[in-house]
Amino acid sequence: MPVLYDRVALIGLGLIASSMFWAMKRAGLAGEVTGYARSAETRDTAREIGLCDRICDTAREAVEGADLVVLAVPVGAMEAVARDIAPVLKPGATVTDVGSVKKQVIEAIGPHLPDGVHFIPGHPLAGTEHSGPRSGFATLFDNRYTLLTPVEGTDAEATDRLIRLWEGIGARVETMDADHHDLVLSVTSHTPHLIAYTMVGVADDLRRVTDSEVIKYSAAGFRDFTRIAASDPTMWRDVFLNNKDATLEILGRFTEELFALQRAIRTGDGDLLFDYFTRTRAIRRGIIEAGQDTAAPDFGRGLPGDGRSDTGGAGKSRADTSKAGTSKAGT
Repeated sequence: MPVLYDRVALIGLGLIASSMFWAMKRAGLAGEVTGYARSAETRDTAREIGLCDRICDTAREAVEGADLVVLAVPVGAMEAVARDIAPVLKPGATVTDVGSVKKQVIEAIGPHLPDGVHFIPGHPLAGTEHSGPRSGFATLFDNRYTLLTPVEGTDAEATDRLIRLWEGIGARVETMDADHHDLVLSVTSHTPHLIAYTMVGVADDLRRVTDSEVIKYSAAGFRDFTRIAASDPTMWRDVFLNNKDATLEILGRFTEELFALQRAIRTGDGDLLFDYFTRTRAIRRGIIEAGQDTAAPDFGRGLPGDGRSDTGGAGKSRADTSKAGTSKAGT
C-alpha cells in the first residue's frame, strides 16, 4: 500500500500505540513515525527496542510537522495533552485518539484544537491485559473493529484517509455517533470489566477461601476474570469516571437481571435458568460467527508454551505476525 501519512506522531507509547507502529511499518503506510511518552523510562525502552523512528523528549517536538497525531494516553490526560500540542500542530493535520470513551474525549480535546486541524476521534476494539511499549505487536488489529466518531462538519477526505490507515493495519472500520458508542461500549467492555474487577475483589475479601486456594483451583471463568482485572488501572479508572452515565445505566439493568436470577435459584425455577442460559449462549455463537473469537477448545488459548496462549503478545516488540495475544481485554 502507498504511504498515507508522511509523518505520524504517537503520543503515549503503550500497547495500542506500539502495535500501531509495528502495523504501520508492516504495511508501509507511514513515512517517519515519531513518539513521545511522559515517562523517561518508557522513552528509553522505546529507543532500546526500536519503537518509532524517532523518540522525542516533549510532545510538542513529536507532533511538529506531523500529518497525523494519535493520542494514546489515558482519557483523563487527553485535555492537558491537547492544550500542550495545539500551538504547534501542522495546518491540515489530523488528530485522532484511541480512548475507550468518546463523548468526554470530544469535549476535552475539541475546544483546544486550532482551525484547519481535523479531529476524528477513534477507538480500536483490540487489546490485551498487558501494557507498556514492549507489549505491542503488528497483528493486534487484524480482523478487529475500530470505531470512528467524526464530529459534525468533519472533513470527509480526512476521515476517508484515516479509515484507509486503520484498514491498512488490518482493522474493520465503522463510524457512529459518540453517545451511541459510549452506550454500546458500556455493554460490551466497560461494565464487563467492572464486574470482573468486582468478582476478583470478592475472592480477595472472602477470608474463608485462602489465597492459595483461589490460585490453585481457579476454573476457566475465574481465570478470565483475573485476566480482565489485570488491565491497566489508570486507563480503567478514567474510563469509568468519563463514561459515568452509560455505565450506571447498564449496571442498573445488570442488577435487575441479577436479582431475577437470584430469585430463580432461590425458588428452584430451573426452566427460567435454562431459558436464560440458552438465550445468552446464542450471543457467544454470534461472536464466533462474526470472526471476533474462536470456537477452538479452551478458546484457542492452548497451554503455555504451545504458541497459542492468549498472553503470547506480551513483550513482542517487533512486527510479529503471530495471532497470539489478541484477546480483547483492556479495550
